[in-house]
Amino acid sequence: MPRTIRAALTLLAVATLASPPGRAAEGPVRIGVLNDQSGLYSEFGGAGSVEAAKMAVADFGGTVLGRPIEVLSADHQNKTDVGAGIARKWFDQDNVLAIADLTNSAVAIAVQNMARERGRITLASGPGTNRLTNEDCSPTGFHWPWDTYSQAVGTSRAVIQDGGKTWFLIAADYAFGHQMAADLTKTITENHATVVGQTRHPTGTQDFSSYLLQAQASKAQIIGLANGGVDTTNAVKQAGEFGITQGGQRILGLITVISDVHALGLKVAQGLIATTAFYWDRNEDSRTFGKRYMALTGRMPDMIQAGVYSSVLHYLKAMKAAGTDDGKAVAEAMRAMPVDDLFVKNGKVRVDGRMEHDMYLIQVKSPAESKGPWDYYRVLRTIPAAEATLPLAESKCPLVKK
Repeated sequence: MPRTIRAALTLLAVATLASPPGRAAEGPVRIGVLNDQSGLYSEFGGAGSVEAAKMAVADFGGTVLGRPIEVLSADHQNKTDVGAGIARKWFDQDNVLAIADLTNSAVAIAVQNMARERGRITLASGPGTNRLTNEDCSPTGFHWPWDTYSQAVGTSRAVIQDGGKTWFLIAADYAFGHQMAADLTKTITENHATVVGQTRHPTGTQDFSSYLLQAQASKAQIIGLANGGVDTTNAVKQAGEFGITQGGQRILGLITVISDVHALGLKVAQGLIATTAFYWDRNEDSRTFGKRYMALTGRMPDMIQAGVYSSVLHYLKAMKAAGTDDGKAVAEAMRAMPVDDLFVKNGKVRVDGRMEHDMYLIQVKSPAESKGPWDYYRVLRTIPAAEATLPLAESKCPLVKK
């Protein structure tokens, strides 16, 4: 062997021994927040999720493994190609180690698949599809506050227990709405209730009159809205104009966040039923987080933004415990550690990447019931984690051993 090659190999061996396995790379630890910041779901997560991620970094101390932590953000505009392009640049050029929020199911699946190939972490809070922890699960992919199962199955069971026996469904006409409607129909039927009718609407429609009139004519006890963002607020607003709730029917916003209620106002939103993973006024920890978030943003956090805070904080705790920024090692640590923070107590990250925790069935207060700004919810019942999460026995995730 030539002397120069032998010398080079010797130097490489020395360098390897000097850098023990698990040692973190150099430079800042970068976390990206990728979501809709200008469109249909901009109030759902948006800039508020970026602020929540920064709060998590600050609460963690601003550094990990001796390296500063940076938060990047971008608007994917609800376009899969735009989101994938941003994620690719972040991973391949900017050395982003984890991407959080990911509102929009199609974008989330594309980015999670890309992250899997590169051994990077995804921390989904905004998207609903349970494919992220089911058919398209990833060893380095995580789904935090909610999914279609928690909102469809967990919610419908709780509402049926509360007396809702007949249903009419209004669903967004794309994959998320279709899955929600299918999950709802299956669960409603299995629990001896009835879907008396359903209809689909295009995303972003301004006129829900024909869909709501069909629901009103059905005389169903529960009108389930399998949509989100502006679609939900428009539907609820127009339901009020038709006097639907005054006629005795109840509106269920399957994907309703507190900013939706704030935008509608209690006069319009009163009586609305929803399921949430987080309510700022539920206990002392949530009030502490809510007030801090309010001071920074001028609003209370919804479950998406609280989920971003929790997932980013847990990721950083796991990186510290693992002693490395290697995605697979950090993912293992995330699954091994309980989730315990201002968002949730005794949360559990399952093998499929789903963070299992209790959910809450809430009803929006009337103006007379509310004691002040953002005092909007009355908690009707707690939905136990086991009821709000797809059983592993039913999972199609390859990581789950049957």
